[in-house]
Amino acid sequence: MTISKKPRIGLLGLMLETYENMFPDIVERQTKYGMDIAERLSDVAEIYFTKPAKLREDIEKTVKEYNDKDLDGIIIVMMTYCPSLRVVRALQDNRIPIMLANIQPSSEISTDWDFGDMTYNQGVHGAQDVYNNIVRAGIKCPFITEEWKSDAFKNFVNDWARAAQASRRLKKMKIAMIGNPLDGMGDIITDNAAFLRKIGPEITSISVGELYSYLKNVSQEEIEKNYEACMNLFQVDERIPKEVLEEEIRMYITMKILLDERQCSGFTSYMASVMRDGRFKRYPFYAITNLIADGYGYAAEGDTNSASLVAAAHTIAGDAHFTEMYAMDFKSDSLLMSHMGEGNWKTARKDRPIKIIHRVLNLRGGYQDPPTIVFTAQPGPATLTSLVSLKGEDYRLVTTKGEILDTEEMKHAEMPYFQFKPRNGVKDCLDGWLKNAGTHHQCMNLGHHARRWKLLSELMDIDFAEV
Repeated sequence: MTISKKPRIGLLGLMLETYENMFPDIVERQTKYGMDIAERLSDVAEIYFTKPAKLREDIEKTVKEYNDKDLDGIIIVMMTYCPSLRVVRALQDNRIPIMLANIQPSSEISTDWDFGDMTYNQGVHGAQDVYNNIVRAGIKCPFITEEWKSDAFKNFVNDWARAAQASRRLKKMKIAMIGNPLDGMGDIITDNAAFLRKIGPEITSISVGELYSYLKNVSQEEIEKNYEACMNLFQVDERIPKEVLEEEIRMYITMKILLDERQCSGFTSYMASVMRDGRFKRYPFYAITNLIADGYGYAAEGDTNSASLVAAAHTIAGDAHFTEMYAMDFKSDSLLMSHMGEGNWKTARKDRPIKIIHRVLNLRGGYQDPPTIVFTAQPGPATLTSLVSLKGEDYRLVTTKGEILDTEEMKHAEMPYFQFKPRNGVKDCLDGWLKNAGTHHQCMNLGHHARRWKLLSELMDIDFAEV
């Protein structure tokens, strides 16, 4: 599993062939305009563009080529006016996300403009014609009116392209359920068939026995290589015997092999389900935390909804982290965020060591204490998101923006943690979370990304609430 590369986006430039007779260089000129747009966006997406499309057959051919290349989306740009009915059939047959960029080559009108300049910059009424028929065709298409050289335009395209890429990834995704879910945990339950139809991921089962059988597939050479990397990366408690850490590394490599072999983008497991099997000495917090850092989606307790969300969030904003709201701190107007021992260490603050602690859990059944990676997240802006299953194919994304506080280290912390201050305060945030049925498992990304989640909700045709 690797973190997603830049989105691959096709640029559909539209114009009218009539103007070629009036302005012989217009195709060359507007082609350069398209190339300039592609260059401007090159640091946020890989843009595909060769020349403007004019006739219906040109438009349909271009859209089909972008679909055949399995691109993440298409940006429609009016390079002159183009009759909208030439576009409709291509968009009806299209299978990938689209957006309309209502832009033009020049950002201001000059008194020196002639008919040529007016023609080169006349895209706005073409955008109105095209978008009218996009709406009438029932096609979802976000849009932006902006100066194409502005940061605002680039930022919007970046957000939309990441959402489009995530929506495409969700449709191809498989999420593994390892063992059984936690009985009675209601907000993680969904109809797997409805989930596949509406959100995208296929839920597949991996038995605890199958996981155990794969342990023998890991060589000592692989373990030693990973052990050296572990010792360089983490501050390891001296009380953890080398052989114990090597066993945890074996589990990490085993789970990675199994997930890749089953073509899974993420997984979920319930600690008690794994431990009750009796063949494992300890729960693999070390393995899980490293797998999340490798770009796999994860959620605890059999929560396939949140595991899918975390997997998508690696694409939406990079380095997604699994967590939940543990407690409220009214003094600092913040929430203590943590879970049993899992998280993404790539979100850790840069000025403190990432520790592997000798953790005493006193679990029933004689299980051994699990080495656990402990860190606190990087202070600064952050976004929390929840995927809510309502009924049938009705789903909702709930998100909130805020700040990870720069706090003193918790002396007795045994799990990854941080304090999150919602932008509207703990009380209003949690009231909004409860009102919108937000789940108790969340995904965290560093940075503010609510617009990306909103764009994704529109692509999936589900409800969205920012609280």
